[in-house]
Amino acid sequence: MIMNFDRAWNGWSSSLLPSFLTLLICLGVAACGDPDTRSTAPRTAAPTVADLPLPDVLATIGEEQITLDDVRARVGEQFDQMTNQYLQARYNLLDETLQQIMRDRLLAAEADERGMRVNELIEEETGVNLEVTEADIAAFYEENQSRLQGRSLDQVRDQIAEHLRTTRRNEAMAGLEDRLSDERGVVYHMQPFRVELENGGAPALGPSDAVVTLVEFSDFECPYCSRFFPTFQRIKEEYGDRIQIVYRQYPLTSIHPSAFKAAEASLCAEEQGEFWAFHDLLFQEQSRLAVRDLKEKAGRLGLDQTEFDTCLDTGRYVEQVQDDLAAGRTAGVNGTPALFVNGIPIEGGAVAFEVVAEALDRELRRAET
Repeated sequence: MIMNFDRAWNGWSSSLLPSFLTLLICLGVAACGDPDTRSTAPRTAAPTVADLPLPDVLATIGEEQITLDDVRARVGEQFDQMTNQYLQARYNLLDETLQQIMRDRLLAAEADERGMRVNELIEEETGVNLEVTEADIAAFYEENQSRLQGRSLDQVRDQIAEHLRTTRRNEAMAGLEDRLSDERGVVYHMQPFRVELENGGAPALGPSDAVVTLVEFSDFECPYCSRFFPTFQRIKEEYGDRIQIVYRQYPLTSIHPSAFKAAEASLCAEEQGEFWAFHDLLFQEQSRLAVRDLKEKAGRLGLDQTEFDTCLDTGRYVEQVQDDLAAGRTAGVNGTPALFVNGIPIEGGAVAFEVVAEALDRELRRAET
């Protein structure tokens, strides 16, 4: 509950607060609308258009051929990035619409069985336990003060109460949908959209043949990546050898001037088998990322100082960092941290442990079937 509010609240201005909470309430109701009130007029089926395969030869000039490889030599990264964006958008549309159809049909079937309308079913299932006490409001206020921009409890009491009621209603609705899905044997055959990531050569933790791989594109100077660091540590502890974790470099040099050199330094440490210890130290001491600090950390970890310094000073891993940046852009990364579980993007950046755990557990279950 707090986690979802935290993500929603972050970045919203005070002037948008009332409308934001009102929007949350409206969305909760709209998602649970009575299908009986909706138009059931049949629609003319639109023709489906299959993805057009590209020919090997795209054009000729006399006997000279222009191929897809020629095009990719000029705009390959942009081409792949646009392809991934299209595939992601298409999957999102299909998945969202599928979820709506399944929800409508499950609710309609349950309501019919119980001899009531869908809106009556929803009210009966979600209209309970909505009373919000002063203690609930005070606890929420205490836990979220850093995101309330200095407002007093009296200023936000009503908004918090509405948010808590809406959250409880939405949780009850989700529970109803989960129960109906289990009882009626719902099976989703559509596979999620997955980005193809070539992780060879990147620092990795865990077995190479693990059925689930978590890839993090990260920036050692990024404050949100630092915020995610404790979650990362918990993932390592709780999942152990059940998953493989891969770290990819994505230094945002336009806002983090020390990030690129820190990325290089981590790969110099990887060369001596100490990437993860160096990784941890960089996030633990994020304010100290100048070149002299990077070299001092290497010495503190017992690395061969001369070899490390030579590696860093000569830019031995500049190309690998640049390759990671290109791979991230192609995969749709536009901020850090960016997480992928078996190629499935996790939206939200520095998300809570529970969000990542849900994605990992889903893929572990899928591997067992």
